[in-house]
Amino acid sequence: MSIFRDRYFTPGDSRKRMVWFKGGILLIVVLFSIRLLDFQIFSADRINAESLDKRSSSRVLPAMRGTIYDNSGQVLAKSVLKYNVIADPANVRTFQKVNADGSKVEVTKEQAAGLLAVVLNMDPIDVQNKITGTNRYSVVAKRVDASVYEEVKKLDIPWIGFESLASRVYPNGAVAGALLGWINQEGVASAGVEREMDECLAGVDGKEKFEAGRDGIRIPSSAIVTRTAKNGRDVVLTINRDLQYYAQQVVTAQTNKLRADWGTAIVIEVKTGKILAAAEAPTMDPNVYGEATEAERHARVFESAFEPGSVIKMVTAATLIDQNLATPSTQIVAPYGMDLPNSGGYRVTDSHQHGNDKLTLTGVLRDSSNTGIMKLGVKAPVETRYSYLQKFGLGAKTGVGFPGESAGVLPKLETWDGIKKYVSMFGQGIAQTPLQTAMMYQAVANGGVRLHPTLVEGCNDDSGKFVPIAKKPGVTVISPQSARTTIDMLEKVVEQGGIGKTAAVPGYRVGGKTGTAQITDPATGHYGNLHAISFIGMAPAENPQYVVAVTFYKSRTKSNSIGATPAFKSIMEQVLRTYRVPPSTTKSANIPTEW
Repeated sequence: MSIFRDRYFTPGDSRKRMVWFKGGILLIVVLFSIRLLDFQIFSADRINAESLDKRSSSRVLPAMRGTIYDNSGQVLAKSVLKYNVIADPANVRTFQKVNADGSKVEVTKEQAAGLLAVVLNMDPIDVQNKITGTNRYSVVAKRVDASVYEEVKKLDIPWIGFESLASRVYPNGAVAGALLGWINQEGVASAGVEREMDECLAGVDGKEKFEAGRDGIRIPSSAIVTRTAKNGRDVVLTINRDLQYYAQQVVTAQTNKLRADWGTAIVIEVKTGKILAAAEAPTMDPNVYGEATEAERHARVFESAFEPGSVIKMVTAATLIDQNLATPSTQIVAPYGMDLPNSGGYRVTDSHQHGNDKLTLTGVLRDSSNTGIMKLGVKAPVETRYSYLQKFGLGAKTGVGFPGESAGVLPKLETWDGIKKYVSMFGQGIAQTPLQTAMMYQAVANGGVRLHPTLVEGCNDDSGKFVPIAKKPGVTVISPQSARTTIDMLEKVVEQGGIGKTAAVPGYRVGGKTGTAQITDPATGHYGNLHAISFIGMAPAENPQYVVAVTFYKSRTKSNSIGATPAFKSIMEQVLRTYRVPPSTTKSANIPTEW
């Protein structure tokens, strides 16, 4: 017997090896079967999902932006749906269409292209080209309106689909254009109320998943919404659309007549501080904001600060009255010109040549005398006059909340030299916006209480309930008695003033003030020949309800407020008619203007 056979190939060992071999084969078969079963049954959904994820993509479903209304419910800005008409070229083929009577008719792709061309107002060849190919996605027409969308749907073409897009529309065009602002191509609120109230107006976009082919092109029929879009909420403004339109027409016409760079008009409700109109010209149409100049994209009512000129004399006079340093009848001799002390020979003159006029404080306002207001104004220490300028709102934003609002310019008192201490009394060396000036007069008209102007009434909450904007408390600037006295003096400007008379509104007592401000020539650094001309007034003067402020910047045909008063008169008349204010039945105070 071989030693090898005895040692390695015994009959018992052979049987054991065979058993282990067969067991191993069986185990492999079982494990393979289990893996196959898992692959085919238990993991099928997961594998399919993973495969789909590799071929799926997503897109944003834009939320509808909230609507902006005026104070009477008129729409100033809204969002509408536009639609892209899309095709699945790979599936373009002849299809059957069921007629109204139940009969069926075959429609070839050429016939379908012709029908689409008619509805979309396109060349049939262009449509044919867009629906031909092997891609799964093609845009046939972009941003069609709802009526076209409905007409395309009626064609019932199986390989035609739609994409909805939110589009911003401003129904009134340029009316309140810069005030409202606009939404840029990226969907970002870029200016005006749109930006100020974006948190309220903007919605929350939804999300849609869709399957893409091997070429990465979207398959229109595969879309699944994974998150529903949440639309934005509505905003209500204090603006009256019709009054805004009227004021804008008036300002535009007068700006053109004066050949001014721009003009503004503001209407304020005295007792509330609500802005009923904030018009300007030239302005922009937010529907085509890209066509506007950079200057037209800014709301000058809130953003443009300039030296106010003589309209600030009202503040100087009110300061003297409130401090018991003068009365409406306080007398002064006002020369044509005056050399300022400690100024190195700086000379101030009135706007027209005259002798030594014997005027009261009221007469100084009537004639808008620079020398007269300076001689009376020095009765109040410069620190006092400065503090009243602050109380009247100069050097600080009004609180209206408008994006880009200017605070104006009120240099620190310690920087005031011998010149500014005087010229500030008639509106030089300081700067303010049209709105700041209007609110100074609102304070006097409101019994001495300056309110924070309001542009936005409120915003709807998620349930659709209107929530008004919280009102800020007013600031007492002067006493009610001082306010009444100041109004009485402003009435004489309109009753007796050479220019002021042109601002009179028949049947109503009106108080107001002219303003002619010199403008610095950038080339020389000195005052040039162009002016900012203004008139700000209130009516009815016995119980003021409304303030109207108009300004025209760089007037080229009129160098004084005679160019501004016609616009004031026209707008104030419209305001009084709109709100049915009864005519005045009392007479103004009897105050001497000369002695």
